[in-house]
Amino acid sequence: MMHADKLPDVGTTIFTVMSRRAAELGALNIGQGFPDYPIDTKLADALAAAVTAGHNQYAPMEGSLPLREAIAAKLRASHGVGIDPLAEITVTCGATEAIYSAIQAVIGPGDEAIVFDPAYDSYDPAIRLAGGHAVHVPLAPPQFRYDWDRVRAAITPRTRLVIVNTPLNPACTVARAGDLDALAQLLRARQILLLADEVYEHVIFDGRRHESVLAHEELRARSFVVYSFGKTLHATGWRTGYCVAPPALTIELRKVHQYNTFSIAAPLQAAIAHYLPRHPECWRDLPAFFQRKRDRLLGSLEGSGLRLQPAEGTYFQLLDYSAIAPGMGDLEFAQRLLEEGGVATIPLSPFYRDPPRLPFVRVCFAKGEATLDAAAQRLRAFAARATG
Repeated sequence: MMHADKLPDVGTTIFTVMSRRAAELGALNIGQGFPDYPIDTKLADALAAAVTAGHNQYAPMEGSLPLREAIAAKLRASHGVGIDPLAEITVTCGATEAIYSAIQAVIGPGDEAIVFDPAYDSYDPAIRLAGGHAVHVPLAPPQFRYDWDRVRAAITPRTRLVIVNTPLNPACTVARAGDLDALAQLLRARQILLLADEVYEHVIFDGRRHESVLAHEELRARSFVVYSFGKTLHATGWRTGYCVAPPALTIELRKVHQYNTFSIAAPLQAAIAHYLPRHPECWRDLPAFFQRKRDRLLGSLEGSGLRLQPAEGTYFQLLDYSAIAPGMGDLEFAQRLLEEGGVATIPLSPFYRDPPRLPFVRVCFAKGEATLDAAAQRLRAFAARATG
C-alpha cells in the first residue's frame, strides 16, 4: 500500500552526506559541528558517579528538579533573569527536540512561521509536519543582517510564529540589541509568538555580548527560548538541552514533549546538575576558548586567497572562495574541496529555500590544534593549486 510522503522534497541532511563522504575518503571533517577533543574529566567523572549512585531509571518528564534549579541559577548568573525552575524550564533531547516540540505545540494547519535564511535545517520540516507553512525571509550576504521592513511585509493574518537564531548558525553573525527592539515593535499588538534558538549563547567574540530574548522583558513574555548543553559542555553526543518559556507556553510545550521523548537520560541530567554549579567557568570561559581557535584558523589561512570575515559568534567560520574559484557554486566547490583537497566543509546554499549565488562554505573550529593546523595546510594547498 502506498502512503503519503509528508516531506517529499527532503532527503538526507547535508551534514550526514558530507560526513559520510569524508569518512569514505579519509578526509579531515571540519564541516559538521562537533568537537574532536575530550570533555572535561570532571564532567566524565560526574557521569560515572551518577550511574554508580543509581540514577538509571526514568527522570521526570519535565526534567530532574536539581538540573532545572541549576539551570535557573546559571541563567540568573549569565543573563540576570529570574526563572521559575518548576514552571518555566523543560529539559529536552537536545535543542532540536525543544525546537520541534515548541513548533508542534503552537503551529497548526494553515499557520505561518517566519524563518530567516540561511536557517538551520530542522526549522522548515518541523513547521511543515505541524501542517504549517514556513515563510523564508533571506538575510543578504555577506553581512546577513535583518531587514525589518522586509520582515514586516512578510507578516500576514496567518503568521503565528517567528523563529530567530542568535548567534546565527550557519552565518556566524550576532543579533544586536536594536534587532530585538525592532522585533518587539513588530510583534506588539499582534498574536504572534517567538521561538529563539540561542544554543551558541556563550560562543561570541571580540567583546560582543549576547542579546538574549530572556533579558528582553517584552519578548520574553511571548517566547520559547532554547539552549543546548551539547555546545556549552563540548558534549554534542549527550543530546541534552532545555527550553525556557512562560508557564502557559511551557504547559503547551510539555504536552508535546511528553509524547515525543518523554524524559531525557537520567544519569546525564544528574551529572550536569552536579557539574554546572561547581564549574561556572565551563560557560564563562567559552568566548576566549573558542576565539583562540577561531584566530588560530584565521591566522593559518591568511594570504591563502580565501577571504575571511571573522565570525562574530558560533564555533563556525565562513570561507569566501570567490577569489580562487570565481563563479563556482558552493555545492560544487565543497565537493571538489572534499575529493581533491581532503577537507570536508558545509556549503551554505542548503540553508536557503531560494539560495542566491553564494561563494561560501562553512567550517567548524571546535577542533583540536592538530586538526585545525592540518585542515589549514590542506586548504592552503588546495587554494594554491586552484589559482596556480
